[in-house]
Amino acid sequence: MRATGIGSMPGEELAPVARHVIDTFGDDGIVFVPELPDRGAPSAMLGRTLGLVPLPIDLQPAGWRLAPGEGMDQRRARSALRADLDLLEELLAEHDAAVKQQVTGPLTLAAMVERPRGDKVLSDHGARRELAEALGEGVRDHVRELRRRFSGELTVQVDEPAITAVLGGKVPTASGFGRHRSVDAPLADALLRPVVRAIVDEGARPVVHSCAPDVPVALLAGAGFEAIAFDVSLARPSDEWAQAFESGTDLWFGGADAARVEDFMGRLGFAAESFAARGAVTPACGLAGRSPADARRALELAATAARSLT
Repeated sequence: MRATGIGSMPGEELAPVARHVIDTFGDDGIVFVPELPDRGAPSAMLGRTLGLVPLPIDLQPAGWRLAPGEGMDQRRARSALRADLDLLEELLAEHDAAVKQQVTGPLTLAAMVERPRGDKVLSDHGARRELAEALGEGVRDHVRELRRRFSGELTVQVDEPAITAVLGGKVPTASGFGRHRSVDAPLADALLRPVVRAIVDEGARPVVHSCAPDVPVALLAGAGFEAIAFDVSLARPSDEWAQAFESGTDLWFGGADAARVEDFMGRLGFAAESFAARGAVTPACGLAGRSPADARRALELAATAARSLT
């Protein structure tokens, strides 16, 4: 079993963070491209992804919004990611390490990005489909760039923190007095598939992450993700998890030690030898809110748990 981080880390300087990530995961884990939201919105989860999307987007006081022309902050997001990858490429020059890039998924983008005249993209069927397709195009181009930079195995982690809110009709409208209509499973599948297809077509591995409760396991496995990353403390062992694992979907255990992973899989009816080579251990979620020392320790604990299971 391998280990990796989810994405966000504390701090504003990438070099020390990246060196610790490589020291922790460079030999037998997965080196992830750190996100440093302390540097500002263009370097956070949402901004970093919107820098990849081939649609004009601007940052307004209320948040990111589709715009008539590309905004300065979208350009900053693209430039910051390019600089981060330059540094990571330099640090990994002597390593054939597995590398993971994180992007925000289409359902969460639809719930967080606004249309030009206000309210969320989620409220417009055509707009959310266009955004999902543009995300797929941007991810496809980005995986090609990652392939040019890194020689090892590539993974793209699609972050969907808002997926349960989107499916459950819990995303508030602009007024705050109502809720957007829920998106049913077939429509959600249609939004996810362009992104999964782009990742697979370019030879990378698609993994989805959600630290929300009630992860829609069957939907995500059916959309083609090869692994689901989740918070073990929020997940309830069920037939749905067992069926996904039996059908070939790997599980990435967030916030777990070796005993907790074995307990979860044991409740599903699987012995350690059946899953030791088919999973990963991670922190439960991003670590940007932790102190630098706590964040480093969380990465090290994940690596220790993975080695124990192996």
